[in-house]
Amino acid sequence: MPAMNAEPDVYAQRMAETGAKARAAAAVLAQADAATRDAALRAAAAALRAAAPKILAENARDLAAFSGTAAFADRLMLNEARVEAMARGLEEVADLPDPLGRTLAEWTRPNGLVIRRVPQPLGVLGMIYESRPNVGADAAAIAIKSGNAILLRGGSESFHSAAAIHQAVAVGLRMAGLPEDVAQVAPTTDRGFVAAMLAASGLIDLLIPRGGKALVERVQREARVPVLSHAEGLNHTYIHEAADIAMARNILANAKMRRTGVCGATETLLLDRAIAAALLPQLVSDLAALGCAFRADAQARAILPTLPAAGPTDFDTEWLDAVLNIAIVDGPDQALAHIAAHGSEHTDAIITQDEAVAHDFLRRLSSAVGIWNASTQFCDGGEFGFGAEIGIATGRIHARGPIGPEQLTTFRYLVLGTGQVRP
Repeated sequence: MPAMNAEPDVYAQRMAETGAKARAAAAVLAQADAATRDAALRAAAAALRAAAPKILAENARDLAAFSGTAAFADRLMLNEARVEAMARGLEEVADLPDPLGRTLAEWTRPNGLVIRRVPQPLGVLGMIYESRPNVGADAAAIAIKSGNAILLRGGSESFHSAAAIHQAVAVGLRMAGLPEDVAQVAPTTDRGFVAAMLAASGLIDLLIPRGGKALVERVQREARVPVLSHAEGLNHTYIHEAADIAMARNILANAKMRRTGVCGATETLLLDRAIAAALLPQLVSDLAALGCAFRADAQARAILPTLPAAGPTDFDTEWLDAVLNIAIVDGPDQALAHIAAHGSEHTDAIITQDEAVAHDFLRRLSSAVGIWNASTQFCDGGEFGFGAEIGIATGRIHARGPIGPEQLTTFRYLVLGTGQVRP
């Protein structure tokens, strides 16, 4: 659907209409049993596979019109393997335990009242995302599994891809007998509709921004509804002096270069001074061979003078590209201090064979995800066993880390009595 020129009150009216449909659909979905919700996801997965040629053709249209960076283009690009991964993700979400059909806690009071804490859906979610068209499928899957309706507003650069993916999700909902309004796409690509979403108090229960720093900051600044925050992935890999060298080299190469445009990619290497002189040349050689560039502090450049100097803001930059910051540190205390000063509380890792050091480091780390002896790129809902993810939350309220179905529920209480009255 092309962008429309409209006055702000028109966007608000469209948001009201869209929100009312989502609210009605959410009420139906919340009463659907787990088998019905799972059937919708499996049918949507089959529809995605059947629609793969169309999805790829629409993605080619988006790519042909795109003029951004190579890393951004990689996030936008779909191929047969990525479409299949989307379909498998929907099936994996369907295979997860029902996040609603359980009791979180139960206890009996002295007066005989039985109190149960049980999960319930949040209601209507609003998802504003950029570039990666598969996000729409992942978000819809997790919303459906957790009993929530969702309104998806993708970036204009992925418009045709996202629309084709959404059509497959709609097929799945229809085949399972659920309202197609459970998962809607924004009726316009105009940014005015984003403003209407941010102001949609009473229509949207939770906003989830997923994209660059400017998008997230705008949503946090202007939203009049609760926001599930997703900060930048200013992630660090700290190589401790007791690291296994072969392991460290392998992990760092993966953490930085597997996919440079994902939010779980390492942006900064912190290397212990005790091993820096011997190990830094090997690490730089490994990564340079993979096409990586560098920004180094003075201590790293004293070891390798040919390294480019880090600028004033480089250690605060999420490159999302083949660029790695390098800093030399004197042990875990200094590594943690660097992370606290420059990180975004997303994902940070330590590589060491010293178990005591590792546990202390992870205990003191405030990031949503802390990793020991593995790549930061494991910060992913699929890798956590969630099937997919709707984002990585870095705020301090509600959920943190990869957001799967369980994290998109809240709870309520059931009080079961046998005639008790309060004295």
